Amino acid sequence: MSRVLVTGSTTGLGKAMAAALLDDGHHVVVHARNTRRAGDVDDLVARGSDLVVGDLSIRADVVSIADQVNSLGSLDAVVHNAGVYVDRERVETPDGHAQVLAVNVLAPYLLTALVGRPRRLVYLSSGMHRDGDTSLRDLDWLDRRWNGVQAYCDSKLYVTTLAAAIARRWPAVHANAVDPGWVPTRMGGPSASDDLTLGHVTQTWLAVSDEPAATTSGRYWFHQQPEQPASAVGDVDFQVALLEQLAQRTGIELPES
Repeated sequence: MSRVLVTGSTTGLGKAMAAALLDDGHHVVVHARNTRRAGDVDDLVARGSDLVVGDLSIRADVVSIADQVNSLGSLDAVVHNAGVYVDRERVETPDGHAQVLAVNVLAPYLLTALVGRPRRLVYLSSGMHRDGDTSLRDLDWLDRRWNGVQAYCDSKLYVTTLAAAIARRWPAVHANAVDPGWVPTRMGGPSASDDLTLGHVTQTWLAVSDEPAATTSGRYWFHQQPEQPASAVGDVDFQVALLEQLAQRTGIELPES
């Protein structure tokens, strides 16, 4: 059985995934943004899950989450499930970042760098990553006029590229990105057209399955089928440039292999 951290476990796909893992006998580390939201996973904790708490939009909290996780012992997999969708206005974090960048990109990057290296890493992406801006200009939207949809697309391009960069840089780790589809979670909304149940199947499979396909790396998945991501994702120069930007913004260099 595996030990798996699932960020953003209090609702939606994260909670569904954590419950499914528990049903299959795995050990789960669940995550809540704050102590109030931690009550939403009381049922999972009662079933044996460990709980870590911290706001992914705040750098100090992300570092604390990493410390909490590391104190629990080694992990077999981390699923970077947490994310925010389209902010109508630029929401600035206490560290001065756009919230969508901080939660969707900087937090997964920091946790990847700081949490003891597991055998598997899964990053939640979106088909909208294909509309992301590859210029890497003004990641925090300090100079550009705010566009919430574009900022979200950018964040998903960056995290998808992060997964590909990890797969290349850490060959002993299976790192993959997953498009869960447009599902009717709180983020996706009631009009979402994809199957809610299928929304967490692929990342669960990648986190724990021993099937040969699930133990590959560097792929972009949709409903357990590999798809071709945006061309920038596999561009090594773009990967390197992105990692440099993320290191500058977090103060943490991603360890070498």
